[in-house]
Amino acid sequence: MRFGNPILLTALLLIPLFIVAFRLCEHRKGTIRFSDISPFKGLPVPKSLRLRYIIPVLRILAIFCIVVAFARPHSTHKTGEIITEGIDIMLTLDTSTSMNIDDFKPQNRFEAAKVALSDFISNSSNNRLGLVIYAAQAYAQCPLTLDYGVLMNLLNSVEMGMIEDGTAIGMAIASAVNRLKDSSAKSKVIILLTDGLNNAGDISPITAAKLAKTLGIKIYTIGMGREGGTPIYQDHPIFGRIYQKDKYGNLIMNEIDEDTLVEISRITDGRYFRATDEQKLKSIYEDISKMEKSKIKTEHKILYSEYFQYFLIPAIAFLILESILGLTRFRILP
Repeated sequence: MRFGNPILLTALLLIPLFIVAFRLCEHRKGTIRFSDISPFKGLPVPKSLRLRYIIPVLRILAIFCIVVAFARPHSTHKTGEIITEGIDIMLTLDTSTSMNIDDFKPQNRFEAAKVALSDFISNSSNNRLGLVIYAAQAYAQCPLTLDYGVLMNLLNSVEMGMIEDGTAIGMAIASAVNRLKDSSAKSKVIILLTDGLNNAGDISPITAAKLAKTLGIKIYTIGMGREGGTPIYQDHPIFGRIYQKDKYGNLIMNEIDEDTLVEISRITDGRYFRATDEQKLKSIYEDISKMEKSKIKTEHKILYSEYFQYFLIPAIAFLILESILGLTRFRILP
C-alpha cells in the first residue's frame, strides 16, 4: 500500500497530545464534596463508569481514520501497452520432386524444410508471416497473418506433387512480392528456399529480384543441398530407386544455382545461405530470425486502486457513535 499524501500522516503525532490533554482535563472536572464518604464505600462500581473512556477512544479512532483517509492510501498496478514495428515475412517452400532426395536425415529435404519452417514460425512473435509454395508454378498457400496456428496447419498440409514439377524461382519471388507490395510494414522480407535451378515460369529470378528491390523488399536466399550436387532419382513402386541419367549414361546431378541466389540477395540487400544438412538449415532460419527482430516499444500505464473510503466511512461511523453516546448514555450534566 502507498500513500498519495504521506506528509499528512505526521498529523497522527497529535494523537498522543490529545490523550495527554484529555487526562489533564479529566482531573480538572467539577466535583461534589462530601464530609463523609463512608456510606458510599462498598457500593458496586457502575458499568458506565468502567466504560467512561469509550468516548475519547471513539474520538481518537475517528481522528486516526480521517488522517489516514486524507493521506490517500492506494495500491498501484502497472499495465503494459505494446507497440510494435512489425516485420512482414513471406516464406517460400520448393515442392519440386528433387526435394524428395534423402540427403537430409531422418527423411528428405522436403520434410527437413517443413520442420525448419515450423520451428521458425513457432519462434516468431509480432511479425506477420505468409507462405508461398512453388514448383513449375507458384501459389500463395497462406496470406500474411498473425495467426500462426492457421499458418502451421496450412504448412503441414503441403505435399510434393501438388504442383506440376519444375523450379520456378522467379515466379515464387513474384508471388511473394505480390503479397508484400501493399504492406505498410517498415520491414518486408522474403525467405526463398530452393534446391535447384530456375527451369520454369515466365519471370526470371533476377527480374523478380529487381522488382522486389523497387518495393523495398529484402530477400534471404537458402540453397538446400550438399556440396558437389546429389544424383536425381525416383522411387519406383516395382523397380525401386531409379537414378536419372543423360543420353551418355551419366548421372544427372541436382545442383544449386548459387550464383543466381547470391545475386538475388545482393540486389535486395539480403544474404545467401547454404544448407548442407538439417541442423545447418535450422540454424540458418535462427540466424535470419535474429537479424529480423521486431522493434518493440512498451508503454506502461499506472492504475491506482484507492482505499481512502475504507478509512473515511469508519471515521464517520465513530463520530456518529460518539455523538449518540455523548448525548445519551454518557451525557454529563452541568
